[in-house]
Amino acid sequence: MGGLQHKTLCVYCGARPGTNPVHAEQARSLGVALANSGAALVYGGGGVGLMGVVSAAVVEAGGHVTGVIPEHLHSTEMASSAVQSLEVVPSMHVRKNRMIELADAIVALPGGVGTLEELTEALTWRQLGLHSKPLAVVDSDGYYSDLFAALESMVDHGFADLDVLSALRRFDTPDDLVQAWTAGTWV
Repeated sequence: MGGLQHKTLCVYCGARPGTNPVHAEQARSLGVALANSGAALVYGGGGVGLMGVVSAAVVEAGGHVTGVIPEHLHSTEMASSAVQSLEVVPSMHVRKNRMIELADAIVALPGGVGTLEELTEALTWRQLGLHSKPLAVVDSDGYYSDLFAALESMVDHGFADLDVLSALRRFDTPDDLVQAWTAGTWV
């Protein structure tokens, strides 16, 4: 799976571990799969929750990690000291913009309101033509089912076009996502 060398995946995910252990298992699996594929990780820079799990897995598997963390969260989210590159930025807006700027593709693992906001902003920016990067979620244990139902409702009610659904891919496992990215079928 060496086809992703010098590619970077932006991962949004929770600063908490959540209550379902499958989410941490899939975060770890994604980190290992990324490193093994030759891809790099850019993420929110925290050393806690799923952010800490995915970044530690990439580092432990020999991959490269760039964290981007706003000044006001530097101590709250306990910025990871294990990453190769940590950018401390002035605001959340700069963080989100920088993460998208550094990435070739964007994926969300489970997370809270912040993760949802990051994902929907990236989806909105894609619709507005501000980037054309592929977007996906790893739908751990059906975590994002309600999001897709909400997007379908927006389409049904005329508040979004069908392309909003095709712009956001859903993968059951991190391995499925990395295999599709390696094969070039997730674009």
